[in-house]
Amino acid sequence: MNELLSKNLYLVKQHLGMFKAANNFDIYCPETSDLIMTCREDKLGFLTKIFRFTNFKMMTPFHVEIKDRNNQLVLSMKRKSTFWGFTPIMIFDENNSPIGLLQRKFRIGGAKIELTDLSKNNLGTLQGNLIGWDFKITNNNTELARITKKWAGIGKELFTTADNYILVINDVVNPNEPIRKLMLSAVLCIDFLLKNK
Repeated sequence: MNELLSKNLYLVKQHLGMFKAANNFDIYCPETSDLIMTCREDKLGFLTKIFRFTNFKMMTPFHVEIKDRNNQLVLSMKRKSTFWGFTPIMIFDENNSPIGLLQRKFRIGGAKIELTDLSKNNLGTLQGNLIGWDFKITNNNTELARITKKWAGIGKELFTTADNYILVINDVVNPNEPIRKLMLSAVLCIDFLLKNK
């Protein structure tokens, strides 16, 4: 597993701009403000780009690649077109081998994404509210990680827009635990699956 995935703290900044169809992010180490990974959606078809500017945005397919500073693949996420937005997102490792799924679930009063292995065994659940930006990833009542917009560390100057958030992975998660790949992927999917209108 890439050593970049063994960290416990990540700052995720979404690229903003008018008339941008793609989901693009930069991932920083908040403690040093160093850019450590990029997330790009470069393989968008023409029709997908058109639908990204409509109310059907959440139904469009996507393929996001996460790469390190040397442009080496770390992870990727793919989803086919979906009618209701509940089609699973397949997560792939650096060798393009499938490793797990993110499945959006309906929950009254909030948002929910299940993190599963390829056999759909639940490894964790991301839950939050539709109003705020506070999310938790839990498994068997144990908090594995927290996603928030609040950060008071060295990297706080990087928080300049409403589309930035931080992932804090708890020490209970081993640095080589495969669920880390799914947790980072889930953070990138929050905006696309749960926050976009």
